[in-house]
Amino acid sequence: MATPLADKLRYLAGNLFWTWHPEIIGVFRDLDPDLWKQVNFSPLAFLRAIPADEIDRRSLNLNLESRINFAYHRLTEYLAAEHTWARFHAGPLNYRPVAYFSAEFGIHESLPIYSGGLGVLAGDHLKSASDLGVPLVGVGLLYHQGYFRQILNADGWQTEEYGFMPIDDLPLQPALGPDGKLLEVAVELPTGRLGARVWRAEVGRTTLLLLDSDVPGNSPSDRELTARLYGGDRRIRIRQELILGFGGLRALRACGFDPGAYHLNEGHSAFVTLERIRERMEVDGMSFDDAVRDTALHTVFTTHTPVEAGHDRFNPDLIEEHLGWLHDRLHISREQLFGLGRVNPGDGAEPFCMTILALKASRSANAVSALHGHVSRRMWNKLWPAREEREVPIGHITNGVHVHSWLSSSMIKVFERHVGERWAQRLCHRDAWEGVEKIGDLELWEAHLYEKHKLVEFARKRLADQEARRAPHDPSAPARAARALTRGALTIGFARRYATYKRATLLFRDPDRLAKILGNKQRPVQLIYAGKAHPQDDGGKRLIQHVVQLSRDPRFAGRVVFVEDYDLGVGRHMVQGVDVWLNNPVRPLEACGTSGQKVLLNGGLNMSILDGWWAEAYDGGNGFAIGTGDVHARAEVQEERDALALYDLLEKQVIPMYFDRSPEDVPVRWVARMKNAITSMAWKFNADRMVMDYLEKCYLPASGGISARMP
Repeated sequence: MATPLADKLRYLAGNLFWTWHPEIIGVFRDLDPDLWKQVNFSPLAFLRAIPADEIDRRSLNLNLESRINFAYHRLTEYLAAEHTWARFHAGPLNYRPVAYFSAEFGIHESLPIYSGGLGVLAGDHLKSASDLGVPLVGVGLLYHQGYFRQILNADGWQTEEYGFMPIDDLPLQPALGPDGKLLEVAVELPTGRLGARVWRAEVGRTTLLLLDSDVPGNSPSDRELTARLYGGDRRIRIRQELILGFGGLRALRACGFDPGAYHLNEGHSAFVTLERIRERMEVDGMSFDDAVRDTALHTVFTTHTPVEAGHDRFNPDLIEEHLGWLHDRLHISREQLFGLGRVNPGDGAEPFCMTILALKASRSANAVSALHGHVSRRMWNKLWPAREEREVPIGHITNGVHVHSWLSSSMIKVFERHVGERWAQRLCHRDAWEGVEKIGDLELWEAHLYEKHKLVEFARKRLADQEARRAPHDPSAPARAARALTRGALTIGFARRYATYKRATLLFRDPDRLAKILGNKQRPVQLIYAGKAHPQDDGGKRLIQHVVQLSRDPRFAGRVVFVEDYDLGVGRHMVQGVDVWLNNPVRPLEACGTSGQKVLLNGGLNMSILDGWWAEAYDGGNGFAIGTGDVHARAEVQEERDALALYDLLEKQVIPMYFDRSPEDVPVRWVARMKNAITSMAWKFNADRMVMDYLEKCYLPASGGISARMP
């Protein structure tokens, strides 16, 4: 008997595989476009709102049956495939997987357990591991209120709004123990038991375990621990990290996973190394020193931030409260335990640093770009005072992005026609992208313009909604917002976390000069901004406010806009539709900056400070560089230098090249640079290459396998 179409759709909704397959998303959208938007693109919420018989009826009436069947069989075959890349390259990991710990995972906007780049990178890592068949289990926390919704008040000041995610609308299943009961793990502390329920999400072929402290038996405050991502004080943070580290390893064990390698994605999860040491001592009878050595042999660590404030540090009293029980279990002194998180183990006043613990308890550590590697070695040289900076054991694996999560449907069709049917299976091969050069200039340009027009319409709609909420008694406000932006203007995008070092307002340093640039009727330019500041970062909030207030300046009205509530959905529209992606951090404080990699895949050009990934990617003809990469000793001088370089670059190179058109209205030189960007960088800066590098350089050595990558 044939499976009903509604059941097939529920099967598709139950695996996050759909998040990187536009043809599956299209099926849900076409069933009811308005409802699809109302449920924030959550398939389970969507299906719950439509009776099963109505789903079947609509599917038949809209001729969706063949598309549903195709998607259903595609997922079934994908999950059953045996001849994956990793089947022949992952060695012992095929039976003892990688455990990948991260405080956040950005997989889709309907599962808002991420705040920014760290989480999106983790989500892309899981997706590429799935596509390659790398056995990997993610471990994180389930934040019931997620990250905040951003709402700007009348003055442009960011306010935060939280709301509970209905579990029934998320693609999660409760993990069950051997007795069939809901699985719960606990950390026994001197202050009482700290419990957490375990949930499972399937991300293609990979599994994601999420821990949730909202369980009976916890105190009211502990039940709120996993309510918000990065919310609360240091005591809440350390207890969240106890759940992630200690509870995460116990959840893996309870779910039947026996990892061969452990990957710590930033220092938030470093407590897993202490639990692993305890486990080796109590289960396998090792001494403390041997357990530390064995734990390090199987652990790898990725550091993501070159900013000191980004590394979690806890004062000794807080560590004593939460880890005081552990030194007795490990048969070591309090000072020995605390020393694992200090540069100077004997300094009782030094805070306990999670990054230091991760560095001391891992076999290898890596930064996320070549330049970030230099910065990290300088930052942590104090842990190896006898070594020269270049000898500090921190390497680098440059981040990449999951191509199908970020590539527009228009570009997919172009690539399928010209790059080859199997281009998606050969992402990391340079020669696989040579077909881009054969794409007709007009075809590539029109594919880009289609996505650009979608971005303009999306931004107008969001702006109209924002104005309607802020000025409910002004009927003209939404109409004015809907007229903002034009399709023919050079469109520059800036979207990211609003930390002060990212300098969101650098382009506004000389408002009069910028007004002349944006106000040229023959060569119009417009700016689309988006992004959130951390709830406790008033400096970042002031940057947002500055952008919003300048957007209301008559000189910039309609040419500068700020789109509220930045998330994966807003980011997807922007990276697929902008002409130019602006990134102007203080060098060398951008660890990587993967948003620009998403842009290049879609034919956009990067205009960036030579920092992070761009420092190793820019070749003079695949985008634009702001400045030379040299840094002045005085910050205020460098700020002025970078601003002048940015204005000069726009006026003398970017704008003239964009508006230099052929008789067919195609910017031929610009399109040539688009092609060069894709062919020179797409094969290097994708997450498949990144995961392959981790397998070769980190996972196989940690699992005891032989390191040898053969794409």
